[in-house]
Amino acid sequence: MPRRSLRLATGRLTIRPLARRDITEFTRYRNIPEVARYQDWALPYTRDLAHAVVDDAELVGVPSGGRWLQLAITDLDDHLMGDVAVWLDEDEQLAMIGYTLAPEYQRRGIAAEAVGATLDWLFAARKVHRVAATIDPHNLASARVLERNGFRYIGTARSAALVRGVWSDDARFELLAKEWKAWKRRPGPPKRVELVEITRETVRSIGEIDRAFSQRQFVSSVYQSYGDALVATTKNGEPVRPWLRAIMADREYVGFMMVAEPMASRPHPYLWRFMIDWRHQGRGIGRVALAALAEQRAAAGATHLLLSCVADVPGSPEPFYTRLGFERTGHVNEWGETEMIAALSQLIV
Repeated sequence: MPRRSLRLATGRLTIRPLARRDITEFTRYRNIPEVARYQDWALPYTRDLAHAVVDDAELVGVPSGGRWLQLAITDLDDHLMGDVAVWLDEDEQLAMIGYTLAPEYQRRGIAAEAVGATLDWLFAARKVHRVAATIDPHNLASARVLERNGFRYIGTARSAALVRGVWSDDARFELLAKEWKAWKRRPGPPKRVELVEITRETVRSIGEIDRAFSQRQFVSSVYQSYGDALVATTKNGEPVRPWLRAIMADREYVGFMMVAEPMASRPHPYLWRFMIDWRHQGRGIGRVALAALAEQRAAAGATHLLLSCVADVPGSPEPFYTRLGFERTGHVNEWGETEMIAALSQLIV
């Protein structure tokens, strides 16, 4: 091993260069179809390929300019759970990052924790300017790892990655040093959350509020919602009347909601759209905003709130709504979304 070798630690993980003792496990999980599905390494992945990666890791020890370094993610007993790959350009100002976990360690926040620790080292210790990552657009679990560490989605390059002889799209994310610092300083729960009218002066800035990339299949953008509100629609022959509000937390616009007013065929208000900007998720704003809506609607005489969402899919908002007290009605609407209902009294904090 080199004299100096990178070693990072979190509350439950250690991150170090891949070593010879990791080869058997590293080879095992790289050959699992669900692990390899969105990756571009050769299959079958052989021990010889693993040996070459380990030889390089042992030789280099610390990420350096012009090359990739494979880092092991281990538990506190040094058992391999996955790996993080880091690349630096020749000037060591630009970096790229990749990550893989064995299936038994997925959905436990381990990848996000390991990526977070690696980013802290890259930005704080190595003073890099920018870290980039690319993923298959269908790999939403991987997107959530990046989003939980402040990465911004910047676009998808079509047919840009040749993976085992097939051209695939490439979703691209980036994080600048100044954005990393701002993400680390993110405030906690807000002191005040309000529902405010959207005015001529604020309509565009509120339109820029956006969901995370991994949530795009579950909720429309604000601008799409504007369009739906603008173009008249009917339900069972009755006009649908939209009610739009921006969500403000501590005097900053952080979200958007649109409610369809009650009608004869649907006597309860219907939460048509609901979104907290990706940069402000995890602060408890959504729960408080729905409580504010429930208070407003209860004062107007309503008793329940309806909504529909994509259900039974990883990343779906249904668990969030279930925690607040929403239950399935048993109805699936014309868009294939599952309808849910909650008493307003359950939503009021």
